[in-house]
Formats: sequence, structure tokens, C-alpha cells
Amino acid sequence: MLRHIARLAAWTATFALLSQLTACTTAPKIDRTAFQTAKPASILVLPPVNDAPDVNATPSVLSHATYPLAEAGYYVTPVTLVTETFRQNGMAIPSDIHDVPYTKLREIFGADAALYIKVNRYGTSYMVISSAAVVQVQAQLIDLKTGQELWKGQASASSEEGGNSGGGLAGMLITAVIKQVINSTTDASHGVAGVATSRLLAAGRPNGVLYGPRSPLYGKD
Repeated sequence: MLRHIARLAAWTATFALLSQLTACTTAPKIDRTAFQTAKPASILVLPPVNDAPDVNATPSVLSHATYPLAEAGYYVTPVTLVTETFRQNGMAIPSDIHDVPYTKLREIFGADAALYIKVNRYGTSYMVISSAAVVQVQAQLIDLKTGQELWKGQASASSEEGGNSGGGLAGMLITAVIKQVINSTTDASHGVAGVATSRLLAAGRPNGVLYGPRSPLYGKD
């Protein structure tokens, strides 16, 4: 049994190293011509569609999404106003909200663009010698005047980033169990969601959103 765990530990360490090397490669540069041409000044953030089993994923990611966009120089339609407007119209399921025609969103909220977010992973995973809160998100920015895609991106974050695997196999097993309990009882994924969402939506990053008209860096990226 110990021999099997040791082999699993070695395989996990190798996989982690390969993942880091892959992450360090330069991502292909995306075409942001449509984004530069449309010049959106206001963004409507729709409730994220949740493909993860944790029901907290949608409100958690949504609570983090407006900040990086506002910091980037955009007016973001208040989340409370958006949620209440949909609720009063009998819409509470994010997938149904995402199906609303872009022309109708433009008519109701008057925003220049809408951000469609999907949460692919959200929660704590326990794999014998490791336990981590992981969040993966992706998004599309759609022009509400034309329905054209202006930008898309994806990002992820983990509570194990920069973690120390020292202490031997027994120590790793004990640490993994402790982390699993802490991450599950304190919703560590919420903080990780903030990191992933910032990576996804912060301006000034490779292939990220452009700076908006309220930023002094507008038009310089």
C-alpha cells in the first residue's frame, strides 16, 4: 500500500511540474480588433452559469466580477439592480438569463456590452496527498448593439499555488486531510474565486480586457 502511495506521490509531483511548465508557455495572442472598434464604456455582468456541483459558485464569482472591470475603467451596471430586475421578470436561473436576446438586454439596461461568465470548477478536491480549492472560469464579452463577440478568455486559480510539499509522505497525507477540512468548512473557494476572476477580467494582462474610457491608460494597450 505504501509503495502504491509513494508511486502516486511521485506521479503527482511530476504532473504538477509539467503543469507549471505548460502554464509558463506563452499563450497565442488573440485578436482584439472588434473590441478596439466597439469601444464599450459600460458593461452588464450577467449571473454566471455554474457547471460545478457547488451551488455557491454563481454568487461567489459574481461578487468578484465587477471590481476588476470597474478598476479597468468601465461603468458596471450594479449587480443588485441587475439581479432584482431579472427576479421581477421571473428569471432566476443563469442559463435562462444568458438566453435573453442581446437586443432586449440593451433595451432594458442600456449597457454597451454584456459579460457572459461560466464557472467550470469551484470547490475543494482531495486526492490522497493533496487538497486544494480550485476555481476555473471563462467569459465572453458581447457587443449589445450588434451581438458581436468582442473578447473571450479563461482563467483558473488554486489554493495550492506556491505550496510547500515538504515534510515527507506522512506529513503530506496529514496536511492534505487538514486542508480538506479547513477548505470545506470555511469556503476557501470564495477567496480563490477572487484570484481567478481577477486574472480573467483585469486589464493590462496578456490577452485580457482592454482598459475602459474611465482609465488613464485608455487606448494605450
